[in-house]
Amino acid sequence: MRIQSGGPLSNLAQGVQRQFSAVERSPEEVREGLRVSLSELGRSMSAKPDRNEDIDKSELPQAIKDLLKMIRELRAQIAEKQAQIDALMRDQGLDPEAKRLQLESLQTELASLNGALASANANLVKLMRENGLSSEQMQAATTLAMS
Repeated sequence: MRIQSGGPLSNLAQGVQRQFSAVERSPEEVREGLRVSLSELGRSMSAKPDRNEDIDKSELPQAIKDLLKMIRELRAQIAEKQAQIDALMRDQGLDPEAKRLQLESLQTELASLNGALASANANLVKLMRENGLSSEQMQAATTLAMS
């Protein structure tokens, strides 16, 4: 089976051809041929064994530490969602209507994440005031929230 290259149909045909050839190979050969590409965010996250170690080592109340971890996770999700939007905008092969619908969905998710981040930041300020943190602790919490 041979299909001329030049578009999505070609990509589909190549995928089917790879599947048929993979059936003939041993599992070890198939595993050797697999390649995984991580996004920039994924690479940075995998490079750090415990990305919250600095928060855990800080001398802050546990509730603030937990909130700082949540803020960090929300920032990572926002970055990933923004990367998905950027990739969608660069995709020239997608039907304009499908692209519009996907973009609206991603933007809604991004708005929700931004709202959650704003709420978490407001809660952080509230908790810092309620716990009577020293100026050093406040500075540490602020720095950790921004990193």
